[in-house]
Amino acid sequence: MAKGLIAEDEVLLRDALVGLLAEAWPDLEIVAECEDGGSAVEAIAEHQPDVAFLDIRMPGLSGIEVAQAAAETSPATRIVFVTAYDQYAIAAFEQGAVDYLLKPVAPARLAQTVQRLRARPAARADDVASLQALLLTLRRELPATPREQPLVWLTASAGKDTRLVLVDDVLYFRAEHKYTVVVTADGESLVRKPVRELLALLDPDVFKQIHRSTIVNMKAIASISRDDSGRGLARLKGRNESLAISQPFMSLFRSM
Repeated sequence: MAKGLIAEDEVLLRDALVGLLAEAWPDLEIVAECEDGGSAVEAIAEHQPDVAFLDIRMPGLSGIEVAQAAAETSPATRIVFVTAYDQYAIAAFEQGAVDYLLKPVAPARLAQTVQRLRARPAARADDVASLQALLLTLRRELPATPREQPLVWLTASAGKDTRLVLVDDVLYFRAEHKYTVVVTADGESLVRKPVRELLALLDPDVFKQIHRSTIVNMKAIASISRDDSGRGLARLKGRNESLAISQPFMSLFRSM
């Protein structure tokens, strides 16, 4: 039985694709349904699916960044982008080794994609090279999504005190149960919001997820190193501690 993964932040669209795949590809086992790019990166590395259906625009990491990581952590995984873009992007997709589905996904179009995936279920070496070239094209040419103003201030708790924390002063965020620890040069405080929700509010050019439980301010990183297992360590400027970078996320730093 083939294994599939779906990464889509809108639950109705995700559920709809699961239903359509159940009809078009009954022997495809959906091993993971992901709500954001960071979860997709780790799930692909863990499950090594035969195919990953990736929304291009997701909180945190984009589908393009997820595909970039997957090319290293699970090179046999075939990529299918699910996108709201029209003819502007289709030419780029058709030149690559990946397939694409336009939202809302049409059953007939999905059936064509499934037929192609079944005919060649695993990505080949030349497919991976073509995918990397396509990702560069997409990053350069796809129109940027208008962003809401990134979060500027946080209200955080430090003991019995309530603090206003300037987001630019945050070194990193660390998940702790249902809350998030906010670390600045002045100490730690707590916000009543999970890491995933915070990620969607932060400037993605400045704050990057490096682990399931950690978001780091890229301006606070002094250096990055890698151990023999492929995991990384981010050393912070003027600090003694280092932050663990899980192996699936390490590939994202090589393109910077």
